[in-house]
Amino acid sequence: MSDQITTLKIDGMTCVACAGRLEKVLLKVPGVTQASVSLASEQAVVTGGGVDAIMEAVRKAGFTPGLDGGALDDGKSPEWELMLAIVLTAPLVAQMPLGVMLPLGVMLPPWLQACLAASVQFWLGRGFYVGAWAALKAGTGTMDVLVAMGTGAAYLISLAAFFMPADSYFESGAVVICLVMLGKRLEARARHSAAAAIKALSGLRPDIARVERDGAVEEVPLAQVCVGDVVVIRPGERFAVDGEVIDGDSQADESLVTGESLPIAKGKGDRVLAGSTNCDGLVRVRAVAVGHRSTLGRLVDLVRQAQNTKAPVQKMVDRIAAVFVPSVVGLAVVTALTWWALGQGRQGIVAAISVLVVACPCALGLATPAAIMVGVGIAARKGILVKGVGAFEAAAKATVAVFDKTGTVTEGKPRLVAFHALDGDAEALMVLAASAQAGSEHPLGKALVAAAMDRGLTLLPVESFTALPGRGIAASVSGRTVLIGNERLFLERGIAVPVGTATGIPIGVDGRMAGWMEFADTVREHARAAVGELAALGLKTALLTGDRADIAQAAAGAIGVTIVKAQALPQDKLDFVAGLCSGGEKVIMVGDGVNDAPALKRADVGIAMGGGTDVALEAADMALLRPDPRLVAAAVVLSRRVVAKIRQNLFWAFIYNLVALPVAATGHLSPMIAGAAMALSSVSVVANALLLRVSKT
Repeated sequence: MSDQITTLKIDGMTCVACAGRLEKVLLKVPGVTQASVSLASEQAVVTGGGVDAIMEAVRKAGFTPGLDGGALDDGKSPEWELMLAIVLTAPLVAQMPLGVMLPLGVMLPPWLQACLAASVQFWLGRGFYVGAWAALKAGTGTMDVLVAMGTGAAYLISLAAFFMPADSYFESGAVVICLVMLGKRLEARARHSAAAAIKALSGLRPDIARVERDGAVEEVPLAQVCVGDVVVIRPGERFAVDGEVIDGDSQADESLVTGESLPIAKGKGDRVLAGSTNCDGLVRVRAVAVGHRSTLGRLVDLVRQAQNTKAPVQKMVDRIAAVFVPSVVGLAVVTALTWWALGQGRQGIVAAISVLVVACPCALGLATPAAIMVGVGIAARKGILVKGVGAFEAAAKATVAVFDKTGTVTEGKPRLVAFHALDGDAEALMVLAASAQAGSEHPLGKALVAAAMDRGLTLLPVESFTALPGRGIAASVSGRTVLIGNERLFLERGIAVPVGTATGIPIGVDGRMAGWMEFADTVREHARAAVGELAALGLKTALLTGDRADIAQAAAGAIGVTIVKAQALPQDKLDFVAGLCSGGEKVIMVGDGVNDAPALKRADVGIAMGGGTDVALEAADMALLRPDPRLVAAAVVLSRRVVAKIRQNLFWAFIYNLVALPVAATGHLSPMIAGAAMALSSVSVVANALLLRVSKT
C-alpha cells in the first residue's frame, strides 16, 4: 500500500552526513513518498514502498537494517575493540622515544610493525574504510573518508619503505584509528540514551492486572485487558489502565504522571490514570483506555516523537569534511600531475603522499573528544553528569531555562504553612490533630506531626484510629473524637465547612468544625540564587507545574520567575517547550518527574534533577548528581567554555594543514616532516583542551 509506514532500526551511521545520504537513497526506492532518518534514535521512518525493497536499499547504502526498531546484533563489541586497538598500538608508539634513548635494536622489526598496524587499521578499524567507501560511492565526504584517506596513505608509505628509501608511519595510522574510535564511542552513548528513557517509562505500567471475569478475579497479562473490563487495584499498587472508579474510595498519587505534588481523593465516578499509585484503599475501576491509548502509553509516544523531532547535533567536523576531503584529494592529484608534467614523476608521487599525510585528520578526530572528555570530567567533579556529547553545544547556546516546580525548584515534600483554629486555641487543636495522625503514613499526616514536633508539642495517646480511604481519618484522642479529611467526609458526618476554607484541610472535634490547615511544597534553598545566576548569564526563566495556579504563583514569586504555566499536563509542558523552540529560543528544560520526560526530550537540552525518577534521568541530556538548581547555571558556564575550546581545537587542527599543504605540494615538505606537523597539531589540541582544568569557572 502506498500509505504503508515502515520503521527500521539502522546500524552503521556515524555522522549527520550518513543520515542525510540514507534519506536520499530511500527516497529513490520505487513507491517511497517520504523518508526520515534520525541519527539520534538510529531509526528510519519510511512512507510507501515495499519493505524488502527498502531494506535492500539500506544494505546497498552500507548500513544494516532491522525491522520495527528492533535491537540489532552484528557481533561487534566496541568496548573490547577499542581496548584491543590501544593495546596493539602501544608498542608502535612506545618504540619511538625508546629508539632515541636506547640502541637501535629496540625498534620492532618492520614486518611486525606492519602486522600490528594492519590489525588496528584494517580489522579493528574496518568500519571506517567501509563507511568511507560507501560515502565515496554516494559522492559525499564524511569523517570516515578523512580517517580512511589519512591512515591508508600512512600505511602505504610505510610499506614503500620495505622496497625503497622512505620513512615509516605505521604508528601514525594506528593512533588515528584509536583516537577516532574513542570519539565514536562517546557519540554512541548519547544516541542510545533515548531507548533507555522509553524503556523506563514503559516500566511504570504493571505487567499483570487483576480483572473481574465470570464472577471471579483473575490475573491476566496487561495486553489482554480490554476497554470495559473491571480491574481491581489494591493499596500500594499502580493503576494498570486509565479508568473510572465504580466502587471503593482511595487517594491516588499522580505526581509521576501529572506533576501534582499532593495525593488526590478518588471515589465513585472519578478518573484514574495508568502509571499512578493507589495509596490507601481497594478500588474497582472500569477500563476506558488501555495500552498505547492510556495516558502512560501516550506519554511514551510523546517521548518518542519529541526525540525524533529534536534537531540532530551539528557536527562541525563533518560539515568541514564535506569540503575539505575533496579539496585535499584534488590537491594531491593536481600535485602529482604537475610534477609529472615537469618530468619529475617520482618527486610528484612523494609530494602527493606528503599532501595526504599532512591532511591526516588525527587532530580533527581529537579536537572534539579531547575537549569533551576534559569537560565531562570537570562536570562530574561539580556534580553534573553529561550524557551526550551534544549537550555542551546545546547548553552553550541556551537563551531560556524552563523549570518544573515539584521536586525541581521545590523539595517535593509537603510542609504545614498555616494552621487555623476557630476558637483561637491553635496549639491545643494542633496537639489533637497531630496526635490523631501520629501513626499515619500519609505525606500530609507526616508533615503535620513534624510541624508539631518542631513546635515542641507533646502528643496525646490515641484510643482508636480509622482510615477512611478517599476521605480522611477518624480517631479518638484522650476521649475526644477527631476528624481530619476532605469536605466530602465532613458532609457525610453532617458538619458544615465554612466558606473560605476550601483550599485547606478541615479538622473536626466532637462533631463540630474546629479549624483547618494548609500545606505547601518547600522551595529549595538555592532556587532563587539559581534563577539570579541564570539571569546574569543572559537567560530568561520560566516555571511549569501541574499544580494549581495559586500554588504555582507562590513558588514563582519565591524564586523570582515571572513566566508561569500552571495545571500543565505532560502534553502541555511539551507544547510549551516546543512553542519556545519554534519561536527561535534555545531551551533548557529542568525537571525530575515522568511527566517532564517529553519536554526534557523536546528541549534543546534536558537537565534532570538529582533524586528524580529514572525516566527523567534517562530522558535528559544532563543529570545533576545533587538537587541543587545552581548547577544549571554552572552547566551553562562550563558548556560555553567547552564549546570555545572545541572551536579553538578545530582552528589548531586546520592551521597546520592550511600552512603545510601548499608547502607539501611544492615539494618542500617530506612525508616525515608532514607527519611531524600532523603530530604537533594533535599535541596543540590536547594541550589546549587540558587548559579547561586550570582556567577559572
